[in-house]
Amino acid sequence: MATQFLSETTQTFVLPDLLTMCPYPLRLNRHLSDVLPVEDKWLIEVGGFTGDKLEKAKATSTALLGAVYYADADATRLRVCVDYLSFSFRVDDWFDEYDLGDARALWQACMATFRDPTLETEEHSALMVKSFFDCFRETAGPGCTERFVRGLDLYFSASEREIERRTKGIISDLESYIVYRRNTSACKPCYALLEYATGIDLPAEVASHPVIIALEEAANDMISWCNDIYSYKKEHAQGDVHNLVMILMFDQGLDLQSAMYQAGAYWKAALQRFEDNLTILPTWGSDVDQMVAIYVQGLQDMIVGTLHWSFDAGRYFGKEGQQIKKDLIVRLPPMKSLL
Repeated sequence: MATQFLSETTQTFVLPDLLTMCPYPLRLNRHLSDVLPVEDKWLIEVGGFTGDKLEKAKATSTALLGAVYYADADATRLRVCVDYLSFSFRVDDWFDEYDLGDARALWQACMATFRDPTLETEEHSALMVKSFFDCFRETAGPGCTERFVRGLDLYFSASEREIERRTKGIISDLESYIVYRRNTSACKPCYALLEYATGIDLPAEVASHPVIIALEEAANDMISWCNDIYSYKKEHAQGDVHNLVMILMFDQGLDLQSAMYQAGAYWKAALQRFEDNLTILPTWGSDVDQMVAIYVQGLQDMIVGTLHWSFDAGRYFGKEGQQIKKDLIVRLPPMKSLL
């Protein structure tokens, strides 16, 4: 049962030092200060956020995440990217609360809005989609648009399966978890936004090339493992077992600290895969190569940006983020029962 390996008695643990391992410099979009106040207004007027949910959304600091992910976007495109990120985190929170039927209805409502932008709706989720996607479609290329919508559909599908596992008390084996985590991470639509944010549209032969796919998967793994490591405190308190650290504890019989360091080793191995694939990146001619260079820079921005944002925003560590960023020591709250 899921509860058997979650009766962990350790009260503190040490995070693996991923920031020291990461070789990429942090960049910040110069339009962040312009987007911040507008985003709060969008959360209220379009997202329907109020009270505690509004404060939680503000603590997530999606404007900051957008600014480190999409450092070269102009103010208009950055706003669209930030709106999408706010929507994405809200969906993630909804999925923590929803049963399978509610999750499927949300999936269908959102995808219907992507397919038919003229669709009339009063659902906040669909209104959020319509708000950012109408702006996105104005300048996004056809390949970029198709990859964005497909990536979101994969995210919804994988998240639905995760809810089903949670409902049935099923803990995934490590190999299965690694595969489906690449979709529940929601990285794929964020990759399409890298193209949108910089005004490029990768040719199909580039987007489907094995080396590009390998770079995306390695970046996805780093972002996912970083998220699983840094969100462990929050997910431990919620009794959520769909986390690499918890999977390692269950699958390999590790204690919490050993599982943390093992997850850090997985992150480092993904970094090495990323670097190895950079050395064999093909050439497609100067114009396309320039687009690829912009795209690879964006993947690196997402990798390092996730690391810093995890401490600098309040979603995972609250007001303790800066201290934990320095000493890497995390104290666990009481765990929510899964029963």
